[in-house]
Amino acid sequence: MKSQARNKSHLSIREFSVPAGEEWTSPLNGWAIILVRKGYGFYLHPSANQQLETGTVLLAADGIKGSIRASQVGGILLCVFNILPARLTGLLSLPEQDALNLVATRIEKALQIFPPGHPMAGRMMELCSGDLTEGLSFRLKLLQIFSEMVGKDLAQPVNQVAISDVRQKLEKLLKETPVTDLVEMNFEDMAKMTNCTTRHLSRIFRDLVGMSFREKRSELRLEKARELLAGTDAKVVDLALECGYKSLSLFNLMFYRRYGMSPGKWRQKKMKS
Repeated sequence: MKSQARNKSHLSIREFSVPAGEEWTSPLNGWAIILVRKGYGFYLHPSANQQLETGTVLLAADGIKGSIRASQVGGILLCVFNILPARLTGLLSLPEQDALNLVATRIEKALQIFPPGHPMAGRMMELCSGDLTEGLSFRLKLLQIFSEMVGKDLAQPVNQVAISDVRQKLEKLLKETPVTDLVEMNFEDMAKMTNCTTRHLSRIFRDLVGMSFREKRSELRLEKARELLAGTDAKVVDLALECGYKSLSLFNLMFYRRYGMSPGKWRQKKMKS
């Protein structure tokens, strides 16, 4: 990606200039409203490839990894407004944040494209072409547009069927995945396997298991370590590395906190019993 970015105002519109023939992927987290301010190009995504022209607006949720390629005959100028729902705690209720998290898992809602003739696209173009392109009033107008883009989904209660579906997928995953694989799995992979956002899955995981994913993985690692301590004569440092700990001191600390004694003393006690 070869593009030039310019912040017109902190937490406001960012401008990205993409040279002819080059490709741009948003470096921003969270939701994004992207206006093609000038130029012509293409939006590239596994589920939605589309031509873009001046005035087109895209709404993309966090996790949508599409890219925009500028035309070979000329560059493209993008105006991007970034929204992080987690930082809007005074504006969004927890149910509304849950609703947004669920929306982000459905591609037809998480990625929307408004052509130049659409009212939403027209409002964005008008707003970004005016004299006032920074400040609180400008940001509130941008948030108003965002709320209208996703308003129908926020107005509805969180889909309990969707929550139940994710819970069932998680239960099945935990039941069928060997412990050795769970120990090595990261939470982002688990979220992809259950078709859910990490934040939403975190709540379901804690509700189902009774602890966070990190706490559960640590517990599984220590249980695996106990089995190896009791069933092999391998060195403690080798067991620590095999169980996913990067240092012996960290392994000793975690083991002591959980079982009240060092791995070496636990093994001695186990051998005597």
